[in-house]
Order: sequence, then structure tokens, then C-alpha cells
Amino acid sequence: MIQDGGPLRLGSRAPEAKAICVFVHGRGQSPEEMQSHVLARLSAPAVAFVLPRAPMGAWWDARAVDPLTPVARAQLATALDHLAAAVAAARGELPGLPLLLAGFSQGACLAIEYLCAGLPPPQALAALTGSRVGVPSDARAEAVPADVPVYLTGGDADPWIPVSAFADAAQTLGSKGASLRADLFPRRGHEVSDAEIAMLGSILADLVAGRNPSMEAAR
Repeated sequence: MIQDGGPLRLGSRAPEAKAICVFVHGRGQSPEEMQSHVLARLSAPAVAFVLPRAPMGAWWDARAVDPLTPVARAQLATALDHLAAAVAAARGELPGLPLLLAGFSQGACLAIEYLCAGLPPPQALAALTGSRVGVPSDARAEAVPADVPVYLTGGDADPWIPVSAFADAAQTLGSKGASLRADLFPRRGHEVSDAEIAMLGSILADLVAGRNPSMEAAR
């Protein structure tokens, strides 16, 4: 379901909110689908959710694992500007609250690129079925802030993000000092599993409680 318009806002608002989650949808999807397929499975009553909306339902045209062309780089730069504005607006509306940047599929890839681009970092990142955009031989930003908690997932039966692309993202994030948990799920296709939902809920619970997410198994 693709709709035009602004971001979708859900969950708690001031003064009840204790944390923010900016959640980025994938290609051909919408914030409403992320609400029904992912966020509705969470219990996070003290979290304000902001779901940015990509123009025409995609953040860029190419696949994440295609080599970066000038067109793809320009589209990615525009998408990063859009996401950075959404993050800044959420922080401006609820100043001082910890923020989780999360996404699924193309949205997860965009969230990873946000972290690598040296933009104002979130308190944690969750990339559900994510990878770097482009291939290792491309010139890509790697300004990952040290010690930022990152949850990266993939599935060995996923047709969009192969294991090699998942491993490429893990190598970049881990080598730059992120506090990385990388879970590769056997026989999991292009979806969000219950285990990923549980881990996402655990990260949000830590942020609501004022704790640095531990990236340990979901409690």
C-alpha cells in the first residue's frame, strides 16, 4: 500500500513518551504496512513512533546490492536528507529523549547508510534485513560512530539481501567500532521474525528505562 503524504506518527507523545523510534519502510511499502506488520507486534507504550514516507514508495530505484551509479548516489543523497529531516523533527518535537533509528529492507539499508554518513547519530540502530548500499568496491562513507549499539539481521533464504551483503554490512559496522549484534536467521525469507520483534522490543525497553541497549538476547 503506497500513499502520498507526510510521515505517520504513532504511540505516546509528550509528556508520556520516554523514547523515540524513527522506523523506515522498505521498497514498495508504506508506514501503514510497517505499523501492521512490525509495530503492532510490539509492546512499547512509552515510545513515540515516527514513520517517514518515501515519495512513490521507494527511497531509490536500484537494488541495494547493485553497484552505485551517479543516479543511485543522487537518489541515496536525497533519501538521506529526507531521513535526517525526519530525525531532526522528531528530536525537536521531543527534545532530550533517546532515539532508535530502525528500518526494514530498503529502509534498513537507508538507516545503515545514515549511520555511515556521519549524520547526528541515534542512541541505537536496528536494521532488520539490511545491508550497505552498493558493493565493496564502491567508494562509500564509513563514518560509523564508535560504540553505538547496532542490531543487524538477515535471513539465509532472503531473495533481496543475500548473506554476502549482510556480511559486508556487519564487517563495516563491526570494524568501525559499533557495539554490534548480527543475527542471521536460517530459512527466514523476506520478513520480520518473532525473534527480531522481541529484540526490537528489548532495545526500546532499555531506551525507555534510560539504559544503553545491551544487545544481549531479548529478555
